Amino acid sequence: MSAGWRTLLLRIGDRCPEYGGSADQKEHIETCHGALSREYEHSKEAIFEFLLQCAEQLPHKIPFFGVLIGLINLENEDFAKAIVDTTQANLQDALHNENRDRIRILLRFLSGLMCSKVVAPSSIIEMFETLVSSAATILDEETGNPSWQPRADFYVYCILASLPWGGQELFEQVPDEFERVLVGIQSYIGIRRHFDDIAFSVFETDEGHSPNKKDFMEDLWERIQALSRNGWRVKVVCIKAFTIFLLKIFCLGNILYCVILKLLFRCSYNPSQLRENLITSMTVPKPHLSFEAQLVDGKSHRVSPISCPPPTLSQSSSEILKGQEKHEADLKYPQRLRRLHIFPANKAENMQPVDRFVVEECILDVLLFFNGCRKECAFYLVSLPVSFRYEYLMAETIFSQLLLLPNPPFNPIYYTLVIIDLCKALPGAFPSVVVGAVHALFDRISNMDMECRTRLILWFSHHLSNFQFIWPWQEWSYVKDLPKWAPQRVFVQEVLEREVRLSYFEKIKQDLAKSHLQSIEDAAELEELLPPKAGPNFKYHSDESNENTDGHRSSKELVGMIRGKKTIRDIISWVEEQIIPANDAEFALAVVSQTLLDVGSKSFTHLITVLERYGQVISKLCPNEEMQLMLMDEIGAYWKNSTQMTAIAIDRMMGYRMLSNLAIVKWVFSPANVEQFHVSDRPWEILRNAVSKTYNRISDLRKDIQSLKKGLQVAKEVSAKAVKELEEAKSVLEIVEGQPAPAERPGRLRRLQVHADKAKHEEITTEESLEAKGALLVRALEESKEKSLKQQLRLPAPVSATRSSRTDACTGVRYPVRYPSGRLAYFGHLVCQELLKLLFKSFVDVLTERLPPVSADGEIPNLRAGELNVNFAAHDPETATMEIDNENGADNNSDPNGQDPKNGYNIGELEQWCLCTLGYLKSFSRQYATEIWSHIAMLDEEVFAGDIHPLIRKAAFSGLCRFPSEGSH
Repeated sequence: MSAGWRTLLLRIGDRCPEYGGSADQKEHIETCHGALSREYEHSKEAIFEFLLQCAEQLPHKIPFFGVLIGLINLENEDFAKAIVDTTQANLQDALHNENRDRIRILLRFLSGLMCSKVVAPSSIIEMFETLVSSAATILDEETGNPSWQPRADFYVYCILASLPWGGQELFEQVPDEFERVLVGIQSYIGIRRHFDDIAFSVFETDEGHSPNKKDFMEDLWERIQALSRNGWRVKVVCIKAFTIFLLKIFCLGNILYCVILKLLFRCSYNPSQLRENLITSMTVPKPHLSFEAQLVDGKSHRVSPISCPPPTLSQSSSEILKGQEKHEADLKYPQRLRRLHIFPANKAENMQPVDRFVVEECILDVLLFFNGCRKECAFYLVSLPVSFRYEYLMAETIFSQLLLLPNPPFNPIYYTLVIIDLCKALPGAFPSVVVGAVHALFDRISNMDMECRTRLILWFSHHLSNFQFIWPWQEWSYVKDLPKWAPQRVFVQEVLEREVRLSYFEKIKQDLAKSHLQSIEDAAELEELLPPKAGPNFKYHSDESNENTDGHRSSKELVGMIRGKKTIRDIISWVEEQIIPANDAEFALAVVSQTLLDVGSKSFTHLITVLERYGQVISKLCPNEEMQLMLMDEIGAYWKNSTQMTAIAIDRMMGYRMLSNLAIVKWVFSPANVEQFHVSDRPWEILRNAVSKTYNRISDLRKDIQSLKKGLQVAKEVSAKAVKELEEAKSVLEIVEGQPAPAERPGRLRRLQVHADKAKHEEITTEESLEAKGALLVRALEESKEKSLKQQLRLPAPVSATRSSRTDACTGVRYPVRYPSGRLAYFGHLVCQELLKLLFKSFVDVLTERLPPVSADGEIPNLRAGELNVNFAAHDPETATMEIDNENGADNNSDPNGQDPKNGYNIGELEQWCLCTLGYLKSFSRQYATEIWSHIAMLDEEVFAGDIHPLIRKAAFSGLCRFPSEGSH
């Protein structure tokens, strides 16, 4: 049975069964065009919609879809014209809705249609000029707003990104107009502000801002200029082919042949791979060239002009407001890729400068449109229409997205699954590429951003769990000789801890050896880095020596009450009447918390069940932050051998309102936890959970309240209109038997009354939903235990507490008073304000105590200078350092992992502690920048005021892309 036309459209350009396994692109297009022609009369609308959908969601195949539409244009101009008009309308809609991906892809699609003679080249030039003009206007101080440069950059980026697909045709058909566009882009590049993305660099440096470093736009423009110098076509390198021919004639023996090729072209010794490497590639397929004689007879349609939304004018000259505007612009128009070169240049195959950009775009498009469909994503990634091997480039692109700051485009687990499927799809190539990437990143782990380091740990441990935890651990055995604070040692330690979570202790230590492959037992030296075997540390464990203590007797009695299914009230009475009077509240809290944790220690489900049933007892014993801090001490003591259970227990107790977010922050910054900042992820995991849960909860409530406010406004308008129609109908009278009576028929009046009642009911329901969200915000504020804040709001009491009401003038119905929606938003504002103030104040306090002071002449201390008296075993000196793209702000010549080639890791413990803590300060600032910018005036006044250490200010402000001078006083 032949494949359907939809399947043929989806698989066009692939070597697949639908096309008989053929790779002939011309044959694919002819087969697909024949199928579409046969189905056209019966499925015209379906073909129209599906073609547009394929062009938007499979953008790397746009050249093929363009040729198909060009062939249809020869037979049915109206169909092609409708495609062009619809695409223009969609592009215009995307511009005004700021749909970045759709703008970029539709512009590429129109360029592809131009190559197939469906769109007039002059129309493409007009669109380009509109975008360049709008970009220049945005940068104008008087008519635009330079803070929104990301939008202007995006417009120019869309033009440059479409030129590999259509630049050659524009150059040949409208050279003068095309040159005018390029001159405009050159002028724009000259006036735009250089973007220094040091805040989003994967690797930390001490160099500060680097104005000589090319940013992404400058790099792309340089690549396009190289393409322009080649006449907008990739030139065939005949010299290599001729050299190979001569070598085949004159060289005696395959080995000598390979050796000479190795010297000439720096490629591998594998003859088959050599031939692959030396084949000149064309990253953008040009199928229209095979049909040029036919397509030239088609009618080129004009595209209606497009318009860009007017620039957002600056509301103030305040540096804070400008910073907020710039942050908003960066959020709406983020940089799509921050290139990370993991592998040496000789792994990049034989690519022209623009080839890398084109393949990266294709990979990112596949990741974008197949998010959630991992199998399909992997299939399309390994079957891109590219004539050379690109596994290394694909790995670099995926890792660049996984480590993209401030957030990856998709959940990190998506990239994990894609990498796993790629390893299965390319078993002979991709696994070794992933291994090389891990080793390269591991060599630079000490300079890696703390957020990226955490993501890498989570990814790597999850990845190994899908491959039987197999890894050549002996290659990393040297880390045992590094100090406990060395980043490589901490990385291995955290990966092993995460692996134990994903499996269990004995399996990680022993069972992997059964696979007869490399396991942790092959590097017995690393066993000391395994976490302790998880298990409870129950303070009141019974044995003969301690059964008679008060704590053991009380704990045993509490267990008996739980097994006897005593009520919460009975247990609370027992605690208040017997335990506290005989001892004290602290003793009671220790007994109750340790015993309940022990009862729920068998599994996560047991813990949650215990907290749900007996959480009120704990809440009764923890009325203030002091008692909550003691409760967390008890949790940490009970689960001292399990970071995972400690984090889960604290997270669940926060969810059940037994612990406040402020108490968790204070506990994390307590002296015992501060000492672990540089050697364990335990305190940071707990802090991340608390801040993230608070932020997400408030953000969700704000979105819901905003949506309900809009819904309430609409409901009020509908209700008012329905009441008005009802009143107007009732007011029309007529004389019946000498008496006035309603002129409207009774049936219509009843329908209007029902409609008015429904509209009023909808309004009331929306108001009640808004009130419920307000109650949740009240509870969130109560978590902070800041009663004074509630007085600042001066809100009316909740409806559940008071029954004050108002009377509707039209219906006479009484409705309860609701919270003002503006005050509800202020609730969330204060919740986040208190949390951020405490968080940053805690960072400032602990860092101020430990950071080395600024010298008398104002020189800021260099924490990476190291201590020369610290000697440890050096890593293998032959290990290659990773080549980092200059976009990442890393020094290509710097030593990996902060090592001295002879002495090993040379950074002292205090310096490493400061580097880690500053790194997390920067990470939190970047992660919650949106919320921080709305509170920056308060933070400048209450936290960052006075004589703050420059390194603290730099870390906090760089996460906000804010220069320290903007916040100095």
